Amino acid sequence: MAEAMGTPHALAIPYPAQGHVIPLMELSYCLAERGFKITFLNTDFIHERVMAALPEDSNIKNQIHLVSIPDGMGPGEDRNHLGKLCKSISSTMPSRLEGLIEKINESSKDKITCIIADETMGWTVKIAKKMGIPLAAFWSSSVCLRAQILLIPKLIEEGVIDANGKAQKQKMIRLSSTLPVMDTTQLMWHCYNDPMVQQTVFQYVFTNNQVVKDADWLLCNSFYDIEPSAFPLNPNLLPIGPLLAGNRQRQPAGNFWQEDSTCLSWLNQQPDSSVIYVAFGSFTVLDQTQFHELALGLELTGHRFLWVVRPDLTAGQAATYPDGFQARVATRGWMVGWAPQQKVLAHPSIACFMTHCGWNSTLEGLSKGVPFLCWPYFGDQFLNQASISDVWKVGLRLNSDDNGIISREEIKKKVEEVLGDENIRARTLALKELAKKSVSEGGSSMKNLNDFVEAMKGK
Repeated sequence: MAEAMGTPHALAIPYPAQGHVIPLMELSYCLAERGFKITFLNTDFIHERVMAALPEDSNIKNQIHLVSIPDGMGPGEDRNHLGKLCKSISSTMPSRLEGLIEKINESSKDKITCIIADETMGWTVKIAKKMGIPLAAFWSSSVCLRAQILLIPKLIEEGVIDANGKAQKQKMIRLSSTLPVMDTTQLMWHCYNDPMVQQTVFQYVFTNNQVVKDADWLLCNSFYDIEPSAFPLNPNLLPIGPLLAGNRQRQPAGNFWQEDSTCLSWLNQQPDSSVIYVAFGSFTVLDQTQFHELALGLELTGHRFLWVVRPDLTAGQAATYPDGFQARVATRGWMVGWAPQQKVLAHPSIACFMTHCGWNSTLEGLSKGVPFLCWPYFGDQFLNQASISDVWKVGLRLNSDDNGIISREEIKKKVEEVLGDENIRARTLALKELAKKSVSEGGSSMKNLNDFVEAMKGK
């Protein structure tokens, strides 16, 4: 462990995706506020996006040193192709990381005293062991998903999946009596159409599952009250979440797009609990037919709405709205390219959150007490949706028709249902209080974080 004297210096290494960068950045801020020097390592590609999206008044560089190394992919290659990205990362980054640590330790009086690596970057464990540096593996998704991955050997043994992760037959499974039921065809590595990509992602997560057992600490962005029955399936995993900038009244960092804060002024003009907030994260892609149906569905509800329309939200081309749509909704609709989501969800005008159910968005919605309309797209989002609608009962699932389209009528119907259900609202407010308690002084997540900090300081 680090010596008690000197400044503890943590090297943070996220997986190169928006949903992984932001929570590890939040953890880095927490450590910086507790006296740590922080070096935050992105891939070159992600580093450029993060730097370009930082607001002009950001003071991140005063607290966190941002550095980068290559991911091994060419400038024009598709980094949304997770099979290629995972292979490239594993073959290129280990030697680069080792060289970076040696360079830092030679040039700085504050040598790296600990590494905090995203658990999906499991190859970092071997380097940490080789260099004699304590390592904490950080899990940024739900604990339920981690349990699913840990139980891969059991799923193979019972014939649910084969050795390459392929579902042998479609069935519903449940890891424990209080966890959501899961469809075997929606296991997180099954969300890719290409069987080779499925196999690559499966092998990647399974390998990580094995190597992170040698990590010195296992941390996660969750809290006991939200997934109590998943923790016994995850030995030694310590929850330190929810990690949210809003808990410390600070701007979040690590976005891949510049936030458009004009929407906050617009929200200030709307009545309390009157606005549907629509945002599908950084990865979801809709085809033009579905995009139009969503637009017309929001119009059909008759409610106010704030809609995040990323530049790459629609496949193959920039989004085009239905004829006359923008004029018809001008008095009650507001569209932005990227929103300051935590501030939006905390705004009193927000009535519900239409979301892709990414884990960060799920935690943010829970922490702000906002009911959900669930529109999962890929990966762990179907599992998160099941927790939201079936276990916690704080939202409703939007269902697609026989053509795979979520219709405007379905959107209108579910908006009315979720806004008219006082029980859903009451449960969301109860979970909000539990989330707040966990990260307050004396809370379980705060205690775990403080214990980790003391251990890393060598006391």
